[in-house]
Amino acid sequence: MKKVLAICMLVAAPLLWAADKAASPPPAAEVVGGEVLEVKDVESYTYLRLKTAQGETWAAVPTAKVKKGDKVTIDNPMVMKNFESKALKKTFPTVVFGMLGTGKGGAPQAAQASARPAAPQGANPHALPPKVEAPDAKVPKASGANAYTVAEIMAKPAALKDKPVLVRGKVVKYNPGIMGKNWIHLRDGSGSAADQTNDVLVTTTEDAKPGDILTAKGVVRTDKDFGAGYSYKVIVEEAKLQR
Repeated sequence: MKKVLAICMLVAAPLLWAADKAASPPPAAEVVGGEVLEVKDVESYTYLRLKTAQGETWAAVPTAKVKKGDKVTIDNPMVMKNFESKALKKTFPTVVFGMLGTGKGGAPQAAQASARPAAPQGANPHALPPKVEAPDAKVPKASGANAYTVAEIMAKPAALKDKPVLVRGKVVKYNPGIMGKNWIHLRDGSGSAADQTNDVLVTTTEDAKPGDILTAKGVVRTDKDFGAGYSYKVIVEEAKLQR
């Protein structure tokens, strides 16, 4: 019996390891850099085939003047697998979306950010590096009808599904221009990191920045799946922001 169990464990181990890797993808690097081997321009985006220290890869940045031979860096990279570009009629096994750095041939990131288009459908809103984050803070609960703390929203998604809510908190993470929305993580000091009730994800078309204290008025959605393995049990969408 012990021999049979040992064999089963040996067979199952690689499968368990693969499942764990799929459920918890590694964080993206903060910067990808290399030499431009090929340039393809489409509406709103410039695709670059890069020669990097790790090998060749495709990258996509907001439209920029880049030529073959330039040395560039891609800041805030978001790695997408099996991404289909309808404009190029091409499926990339791997493509890195981000902002062009200030290397040769690259416009300053601040200049690009002012005209940043929405990232292509399927881009991962959690893929940006942690430098956009801000420390937690205790923030008083919003007042008025439909006001809830972060923990209250996260603890009872079924009761609040498709209902309007008002939640006040501090922006601890902000990812702009992804799938036509800005993605905000709000915390107010309620809830617990252990059971993931201390942070609520809010989508909006309005701007914010890490450290802002604001009130978000939106609608609770549950079990949202944005593809590429990124799904959320609770999210507040279509939010209007008040400061």
